[in-house]
This record gives sequence, C-alpha cells and structure tokens, in this order.
Amino acid sequence: MWGDEITRAVVCCGIVVMAAEPLTIPLMRRLAAIDTPGLRSSHTIPTPRGGGLPIVVGLLVAVTLIRGAAAVPFGAAVGFFGALGFVDDLRGLTAMRRLLLQCVGSAGVAALLVSALHLPAALLAVLTLVTAVWVMGFVNAFNFMDGVNGISGAHAVVAGVAYACFGQWRQDSFLVAMGLAVAVGALAFLPWNAIRARVFLGDVGSYALGAALAVLAVTALIRGLPPEAALGPLSLYLADTAWTLQRRVRAGERWTEAHRTHTYQRWCDVGWTHQEVTLLTAATTILISLLGAVSLTGRPALRLGCDLAGLAVLAVYLGSPVLFGHPGLPRQSRPTEVPVPAPRVDSGGSRKPELQREPS
Repeated sequence: MWGDEITRAVVCCGIVVMAAEPLTIPLMRRLAAIDTPGLRSSHTIPTPRGGGLPIVVGLLVAVTLIRGAAAVPFGAAVGFFGALGFVDDLRGLTAMRRLLLQCVGSAGVAALLVSALHLPAALLAVLTLVTAVWVMGFVNAFNFMDGVNGISGAHAVVAGVAYACFGQWRQDSFLVAMGLAVAVGALAFLPWNAIRARVFLGDVGSYALGAALAVLAVTALIRGLPPEAALGPLSLYLADTAWTLQRRVRAGERWTEAHRTHTYQRWCDVGWTHQEVTLLTAATTILISLLGAVSLTGRPALRLGCDLAGLAVLAVYLGSPVLFGHPGLPRQSRPTEVPVPAPRVDSGGSRKPELQREPS
C-alpha cells in the first residue's frame, strides 16, 4: 500500500535531519566552513554553513524508499547538486568550474526527466535543453534568495506541502511522498536557523533544495498539472530574482557584482526583521500557490481571474518595500565592526556563483 511507503519515506527523512543537524554544526566548525559577515551581510556573527547536509542525506534516504521511475532523476538531482554545494562550501570552486559542473548536472537530470516521454527525437532534444536551463536556473535562484534567517527553509516547507497536495489531488504517490519529504526535512532544519541562526543551509542545502523543487515542478508538469499549479509554489523566488536582475541591467549596474537589492533584502533595509520577512514571503507563496491551484478546477473564467490575481500579488510584492516599510524606522545600517572578506556568501550561508553573485 503506497500510504505506508510514503509514511516510511517522510518519517525517515525527518528523523535523519533531526538527528544529524546537532552533529553537523560542530563538524562544520571543525572543517572551518564559517561565514564571516561583511558590509553587505544581513548577519553580524560568524556562523557555520553547510547545515543543509542532513537535508540532502534525508532526501536521499527517502527517495530510495519510493518506487517509480521519477525517483531516479529526483535522487540524481539532490545527490549531484548537494555534493557540488558541499564541495563549494568547504573548498570553493572557480566560476568556470562551478558553471561547467552545473551545466553537466542539469543536463543529466533533464535527460532523465524527459527520457520516458514518447516524443520525436528532435522534440526530446529541445525539451531536454529547456529542462536543463530550468533546473540550473532555479537552483541558482534558490541560492540567491537564501539571504535571511529561515526564508528558504520556510519556502521549501510551503512548496513541498503544495506539491504533496497536488499529488494527492492527482493520486500521484511520488509527488505526495517527495513533496512531504522536502517539507519535513526543511521543517526539521528551521529550529536551527529561523530565530537565531546557529547554522546556515550553505550551498549544499540551497542547491539540493532548489534542485529537488525544480524536479518536482517538472514532474508535476509532465504528469498533467497546469503550469499555474506546477510553478505557483516557486514563482516568488523566480519573480524576485528575475526582477532584481533586469532592474540592475537596465540601471547599467555591473550585475555580476555582489549586491543586496533583492526585494526581500530591501524589506530588511526599511526596518523589518528576518522573521517578519520570512513570514511575509511564506504567506505570499501560500497565496500564490492557492491561486494557482484554482487551475485544477477546469473552470476557464475562474482560472483566468486567479492567474491575473496571482500576477497582481507578485507585482505588489516586488513593490512592497516602498509601499509597506515600517514608518518611523531608519534604514538599517550595514555592519562596520567586522573586516570585509571576499564577498562570496550571504546570510543564509550560500555561496554565490561568480557569474551573478548575490551579497550577504
């Protein structure tokens, strides 16, 4: 019975993360995987990164307990990008090497995802390319957005639950199992990061969670979910990253340089705490996911109305730092009491690709 299979996978993932996280923090300290804050950081205390490693292990354990062809690309994505992020957390990779490895890994995951489709070879090649770009793009978007306490853990919880609900709607055991595994793994990590960050996800965590959610979105599309439902849980991260990039390009800024001008970072700059920003982005993602879920009803007029409402919500979010900044609170100053290292990390502990670095 697939209900027992799902329960075992989800419970094992949660147990692994809860048991391993307290051991991972001193391990990262011994390995000198420490984020030192700089002028563009959202944190002021040197903090270990690499806290996403137990999530990677938990997800890999969970996926081995699930039957079906979809488990292979999911496990490959989590394993490859988790390993890549772990190496980057410990040793650092050059921009070219990191980009090359991301391209290779994304292409392999994409080939696994579309190989089961019975389509002409030319169309399969195009779909493989599009899927590879999607996987690599969202992995980096998730990495860029991991910049304040709890934000990516909370986002993974919301998105994982959304995919599990969509899977339940379609009686798809894989989406239910791995959606819940992502949610439970991220939830088990949050106590170590959301209030007082004792450890950051690091590249190992942000890469792996980004890859897991990217694969779940593609799997949902392949299995017939409407695009609004499949992409709704990820749309805030996509919109914030894309909007910030185009704004910097249009302003003539050197977009490859580190910065802290994402919408969620600007919320911190106008006086909101990390926890308030995390709750805001999580609530917005829940709302957009619910609006996207309306597409499952098959009612065109209602679907169109909810699509437009979802776009409006994203537009308000992108303009929200100006609209809803805390009145009377000064702009938060940057930490000045610490030396500024080479800016490769953010407050979530995730290192940034040289091609589009994001600040701490």
